[in-house]
Amino acid sequence: MGLSIEIDDFTPCLVEKSTGKMVNTKYSIANQSDLKSLKQRGWNFNWTADDLKDSDIYKLTLEDDDTIQGLVAVTDFPRDKAIYINIAESAPQNIGKNKKYEGVGGHLFAIAAKESVNKGYDGYLFLDAKNMDLVNYYHEKFGATLLGMPHPYRMYIDEVNANKLLKIYAFKEE
Repeated sequence: MGLSIEIDDFTPCLVEKSTGKMVNTKYSIANQSDLKSLKQRGWNFNWTADDLKDSDIYKLTLEDDDTIQGLVAVTDFPRDKAIYINIAESAPQNIGKNKKYEGVGGHLFAIAAKESVNKGYDGYLFLDAKNMDLVNYYHEKFGATLLGMPHPYRMYIDEVNANKLLKIYAFKEE
C-alpha cells in the first residue's frame, strides 16, 4: 500500500480555488456513519477496512460546514513515542485541477503532528510512502527522512519539521 497524497499548497486555512478565499477549518474523530458510504461517493480507500480498526481516523471539515474535506488515519505507537500515518486522503472534490479546496493534504499531516504532540511525542510521525518519487516529494515538502526499513519507503518526520507544520496550519480541535 503506502501513502500517496498531494501537498498542493502550504496555507493556514483551506483556500477555495475558484475565489481564492481562505476558509477556516476544524478536525475531529470520524465516526462510523461518516465513513460507511465513502467508497460509493468516490473516495479511493475503504475507510472501514479491518486494517484500520486500531487506528484513529480524523476528519477535516470547514468550521461552518461538516462536509468532509479530507481524512487521515493514525495509529499510536507509545513504545516508539510516535504516531504512524496509516493513510491520508483528500475528498474527491479536492483532487485534480478542478478541485474545490487547496491545502487539504498539508492539513492532514498537520493533524497527525498535532495528535503526536497531544500524546507527548513532540510531533514525531512516521509513514510508508508508496514509491521513491513520493519519498523525494515528502522530503521536499515536509523534511521527512527516509529510514528504508522495515518498509523500503518508511520515513519519519521529526519534531523540528512537525513544529514547522503546526506553525503553518491553523484549525480547531473538536
